[in-house]
Amino acid sequence: MTLLKIAQIGEPVLRERARELTAAELASEETQRFIDDLVETMRDANGAGLAAIQVYRPVRICAIEVHDNPRYPYKPNVPLTILVNPVIEPLSDELFDNYEGCLSVPNLRGVVRRRAEVRVTGLLRDGSAFDRQVRGVTAGTFQHEVDHLDGVIFVDRVSDPRTLCTWEAFRRHHEAAFAERVRALVSRFGS
Repeated sequence: MTLLKIAQIGEPVLRERARELTAAELASEETQRFIDDLVETMRDANGAGLAAIQVYRPVRICAIEVHDNPRYPYKPNVPLTILVNPVIEPLSDELFDNYEGCLSVPNLRGVVRRRAEVRVTGLLRDGSAFDRQVRGVTAGTFQHEVDHLDGVIFVDRVSDPRTLCTWEAFRRHHEAAFAERVRALVSRFGS
């Protein structure tokens, strides 16, 4: 497997809308190898997710996985999920404040208002249908990754620029309170 270069904010590719893949493209050996590399890159960077567009491949694929992640110790675990051509549909008007960071925006966090309940549809890497309701902080993770496929970075959605901070400042001043809010969401939604 190959570790891929992660595009940083300012790279034009991050502002593109990724194109959908055909069934034949998804099934190709090249795409399957790319998915393996995408997962390896996400894991190497301790990300909770990584979109293909973040590694200079503007196709609608993203990987999501949380397994005792040191960058996000308060996030519930999410098994490795490869989404292809994903679509997100809100299931309620309820929003929550999510302190987000991004591998393409190093050392920066900020509050983004996310839907508390969404339906995610698309394909898995084997071409089978994916249709799941996702809630709580996990819903925020899915929304963040699908935003990338539409050329949207979390800083575009920060509700109050005064919430922007470095990781160190987040840990020192905001993480404890945010982790408590996340625990309440997890208790309520199970994710």
